[in-house]
Parts: sequence; structure tokens; C-alpha cells
Amino acid sequence: MAAKTATKKASVKKGNGEKALVIVESPAKSKTIKKILGANYTIEASFGHVRDLSSKNDLGFDVNNGFKPSFVILPDKKKVVSKLNSLAKESDKVYLASDPDREGEAIAWHVREILKVPDDKIFRIEFNEITPKAVKYAVEHSRQIDIDKVHAQQTRQILDKLVGYKLSPVLWKQLGNYHLSAGRVQSVALRMICEREEEIEAFKPVEYWTITARLNKDGKPFEAELTKFVGSKIEINNEEEALKIKQALESPTLEYAVSNVSKRETTRKPTAPFITSTLQREASSKLGYGVSKTMQIAQKLYEGIELEEGSVGLITYMRTDSVRISDDAQQMAKDFITNHYGNEYYPEKPNNYVKGKKNVQDAHEAIRPSYPERTPESIKQYLTAEQYKLYKLIWNKFMSSQMASTKIANKTVDITAGDYEFRVGTSKVLFDGFMKLYQDNDDEKEAKIPDLSVGDKLETEEIMPKQHFTQPPPRYSEASLVKALEEYGIGRPSTYASIITKIQQRQYVERQDKALVPTFLGKTVCKQLVSQFTDIMDYAFTAGMEEKLDLIADKKAVWNEVLQNFYDPFIDTVNDVMSNAQKIRIESDVTCPNCGRKMVVRTNRYGSQFLGCSGYPECKTILSLDKSGAVINNTEEPEKADEKCEKCGGDLYIKNGPYGRYTECADCKDRKSIVKSTGVTCPKCEKGEIVEKRSKRGVVFFGCNKYPDCDFVLWNEPTGEKCPDCGSLLTKRTLKSGEVIECSNRACGYKK
Repeated sequence: MAAKTATKKASVKKGNGEKALVIVESPAKSKTIKKILGANYTIEASFGHVRDLSSKNDLGFDVNNGFKPSFVILPDKKKVVSKLNSLAKESDKVYLASDPDREGEAIAWHVREILKVPDDKIFRIEFNEITPKAVKYAVEHSRQIDIDKVHAQQTRQILDKLVGYKLSPVLWKQLGNYHLSAGRVQSVALRMICEREEEIEAFKPVEYWTITARLNKDGKPFEAELTKFVGSKIEINNEEEALKIKQALESPTLEYAVSNVSKRETTRKPTAPFITSTLQREASSKLGYGVSKTMQIAQKLYEGIELEEGSVGLITYMRTDSVRISDDAQQMAKDFITNHYGNEYYPEKPNNYVKGKKNVQDAHEAIRPSYPERTPESIKQYLTAEQYKLYKLIWNKFMSSQMASTKIANKTVDITAGDYEFRVGTSKVLFDGFMKLYQDNDDEKEAKIPDLSVGDKLETEEIMPKQHFTQPPPRYSEASLVKALEEYGIGRPSTYASIITKIQQRQYVERQDKALVPTFLGKTVCKQLVSQFTDIMDYAFTAGMEEKLDLIADKKAVWNEVLQNFYDPFIDTVNDVMSNAQKIRIESDVTCPNCGRKMVVRTNRYGSQFLGCSGYPECKTILSLDKSGAVINNTEEPEKADEKCEKCGGDLYIKNGPYGRYTECADCKDRKSIVKSTGVTCPKCEKGEIVEKRSKRGVVFFGCNKYPDCDFVLWNEPTGEKCPDCGSLLTKRTLKSGEVIECSNRACGYKK
């Protein structure tokens, strides 16, 4: 890589008339930083990357010349680059203030490369939070660009392009589908989801029973679970065994008595403040937000929210794998906790956390509020409903992480009934400590039982056997997939959201409620990749590449040597597979309804899969498939429509396809989608009706039937009613918990 190097140390103290340009990634930060730095500073955005690898020589880098990259300015950034150069020439100093991670370092380097000003007036600054102290400190302690971080990010970019450009043609050749693509990390994530689905499909449930007794002491009922028989753990395998035990426990001569009462006091320590992965998981479980949505909201909180005094950055940088916090933040938390809750809520020694896991970059702090004194309630009026909920989650988690432990009194009661033993446990919070602000999902609720002592006799109200079956492992949700990727060391905080987004965009995976389910296409692609590219699809190998990128950033490995060591065996495998690759015939279990031969999987020109008879061209029978690979209406007779074909006057029949219902003429075969109207008038043009539509990818949405004259769209079905808060249309979604009505205006946040 040809890199310009700064030749002298920057002096960052500004004179009264000195002008400086600060280049950030996003324009959303501009107001916040401008307010901090003042009139002598011009804040301008690069709008992310300004350059990318050239596509003129296919890959954009020369594998025969040390992987030397060739970069070009992105077409849509030429005006941006021109403006940045004009401003830079008029400025005495230029500060590159892209995000404080490897990608941000690479963006800063690319910006420096396109600026036509001397290197000695360009400086790199970074800050973990957009506060006056952090931003001013960054300016006063500017530095040169860390070229090793740039190399690490560039290596990731080249690796990803290598894998994508070399593996995708294999899929095209073997599966006959030119819409397919492979990715270095995304394909491994797909493998995780497919293997989990295989576990679920192969799972065989095992029956077991539990027995609970409803007991009573002095008119106070409670329940206890049967745990032992003759001193050993009891296992009840079927209904016959359960009913025999029930009969024995209902014997009128059997006496129920308390045999043991044990009490102990425990303390529960708070957990660490959020990192990217734990924030994504908690936002999913507590707020129902997807990974991408969580990061979008967090990005806005980090960049700045308009408060009464202007734009203010409310949280620290949200892409991090470190649980550490600064001394200043710890002191601010201590002051707030002792002033608002009392000294007893602050521990004797400050709580410090260490992430006991390798592959931690520890580049910057955990996610926390920039100003602990800005409580969620104090700024609620300036936030959208979604911003408020996420900020409150982050604020509560951080503050609780600095609070004293919770003290809990636990009581366990054993109850004997002949040879059988029951147990009931309860806990009582003696001192709430950190739980005053934050409770994890697994925090137990206090059970209510009467005061019991050894020797107490109990009355039996009911013996309740209950049948259970062992459950298969759950499908991955976005949040649990992030957890798995983190545990394997695959990907990094900045990549989790894009990984999950890409496998859904490619239709390899679809969301069913919160679960990620592989499509038939995804299973097919995964099977081919795993069988032929063992290393690329291997969890440990992929995690090992992440470690090598860390070594490059830490000056412990040479970037193009890492690439060469990867490329040599990789390209040999690709060439071998391509030389022997034949179009694969994927035979299904479905028999052709017309000739009795097996149906095989085929792909149409739009990338959708269907079943075609293996006897083609003698037999031209085809069957449509849904996304899961199930045949759509392969046995039902098509329904005859009331109207005739507009083109030839022939009979029309209603059929189902992968993109919904349509009519097909029996004579000229003309097809038309059946439009499902919601009966709701379009609020934008006030002339058309909102109808159900499907994208080319099969995604259902709702739009005005006057398109292209009116481009109004919704992702959820409108109810026809208006939001009581803002007047926008209300929409409905069906979840496992029931139907949810919510405002179509995301900034409103109304939901019921």
C-alpha cells in the first residue's frame, strides 16, 4: 500500500484566527461537535467511505504483486470529495474524526489520500463519546493515522472479496442460479442456522412427568414439587408410573410433614455494562428490537439528540467488545448513586469488570451514558419512544453495574410423605442494591409460602401429575446468533448486524416471528459449501482469521503475508472444485403427478426455485415451492375465476405461486397477480387504495394502487384507523403473543 506519512508532530493549540476543518463520517454528528468546538471549526461529513477497491481488474487488487490494492473514488462521492478538498485548502488544519474503530481508521486514511493538501496539516483524532471533554481532549492529543489498523481493515476487505468472488461462481455452475453468492463470515453464520435446523428436525422428544402437591398449613395453600423417592432423585417416564405414584400419594394414611428447613443469605453482584453483543441481546429480549434496529437507534443516541441546549451525544460509542469504563465515568456514577440513592447503594470498592474471553480488541469503553446525570426521565420529552426505551436500558444497566450487591434470603423446605420427598424454595430480597435499577431476565420472583418449621403437619389438597416432553434446541434468534458468533470468535461488534442482514437479504434465511429459519435455498447453498470448502466453512478457521486480523492491527503480523498464506491453499481448492464441478441435480422426494418420475429442483431466471419433472423435455410438469421448499398446491384443482381473460377471452384459473395468488388463462397462459385490497384510502394522494404487494424477493408490503403516480408504502397492513397521538395510519402485526397495533410513523412510537 502506498501511504502518505505525516512528517512532523502536530501542534493542536489554535490561534485566534486559525481555521480548522473536522471531517466526520456522519452529518448527524456535525451539530453536536460544532457546538463543542466553536466558530473557528468547520464540521463536514464524508458520508462514510469515499473510496473502494477498483472493479476494473475484477478484484481490485493484484494477487501477483503482494495483493497491492487499487482504489477509486466512489461515483456518488465525487461531489463530496470536491467539497472536502475546497474546505481543506481554506483551512489551517484538518482533523479526521471518523469512528474510533478499524473501519473508521481506514475511512480516515482514504480521506487523507484524496485530500490535495500537505500531510503536515492533516491529523487523526478519535473520541469514544461526543462530550466537550472527550472532543477537546482528542483535538489536543491528535495523532497520525495508525497504518496497521488500516492494513487490518484492508485485509478483511480483501479476504471478503476473495471469498465472495471465487466461491459464488462455484454455486452458479453447480446450482444453475446466477443470483447466488457466498461470503466469508456470512456463510459460516448460515451454517450455524442450518445445523441448528438439522438438530431440530432430527430431534426425538422423550416423555417425562412431574408431580406437584398442593398443600396447606393453617388455611394458607402452597405448592411443592416431588423430587425424591427413598432418598434418590425420582424419574417418572410415563402416565402409568405417574398415576401409580399419584394413587400412593393420595393414601389417607400418608402423613405430610416438614422434615427440614434450611436458610442462607446470599449476595448477587451486578453484571458488567453493555458491550455490543449484550446490548443487542437485551434489546431483543426486553424491547423486541432486531439487531439492525438496535444499532440504528444507538447510533443516533451516540451522534447527538437535540435537547434544549442544542445537540448532545448521549451515549458512548456503541461498537465495542470491552467492559471497562473510565475513571471519570466511575466517579460520576459514584456521585450520582450516593446523592440519589444513599451511600449504602455504593459498594465498598468500585466494581471493575474484565471480559474473560480471548479475541477482545478492548479498543474503547463499554457502552454507557455520556452524562450519568441525564436520567432517562429528565430527557424523555426530547426522545422518540424507541430512543427513550433504549437509552433507559443503557442508563439503567450502566448505573446498576456500579451499585452495591443485592442481598437475598433463601429458604428451602423439604417435606416428607412416607418414602417420597417434596421440596419448595423461596427467596426474599433483604436489600435490593443494584436491582433497584436493573433486573436480568433470569432474576427469580419471590414465592409466597407460609412460615414452616420442622415437624409441621400439612394438609393435602391435590396431587397434580403433569406430562412433559423434552424440547429440541431453539432456533436462533438474531440476538442468540450474535451470542453464538461471539462465543466462537467469529465476526466483531461492527460486523454482527451486517452478517445477519445479508443472509436474510439473500433469502438464505427468513424470520418467523423472532426465529431465524433457513430457506430451502439456504439449506442447498450451505450443503454445497460445507461439502467442498471445509476450511472456509469451519468455525475455528474463521475465528482464526479474526485473530490474525487482530495481530495485524497489533503490529504482530504482516498483512500481505497473512493474505498469501490464506490465498494459496484457498485458490487451489477453488480451481479443483471448478475444474470438476458439474451442474448438480437435486432430486426431491416428490413424484411427478403426470408421469410418476422424480421431480428435481430447478431455478428460474429470477433466482426462485421450483420443481420440474426429471423427464423433461418429454414431461414439462412444474410445481411451485414456497421459501421453505414445500410444494404449493400440488394436488388441488385450480379454482376457476368468474371473469374471462382480457387478452383472448379464455377461461381464467386461480393458482398459487411463490409470490402469492394469480390468475392464468387456460388458452394464452397470460398471468396476472391477484390484488388484495385493504379497503384503506391512501393518505398521501387521497385517491388510490392501499393494496397488498410483493417485491421481487417475495417480501409482502402494502402500497398505493396508483403507483407510480403515488409511491406511498407500508411494511405492515393498515387497520384503517388513525393514530390518536400523531394522526398517521395505524398498522397491525401478528406475533405469538397476539396482534399488535402500532403507529406507521416510527418517530411516534404509539403501540397497543
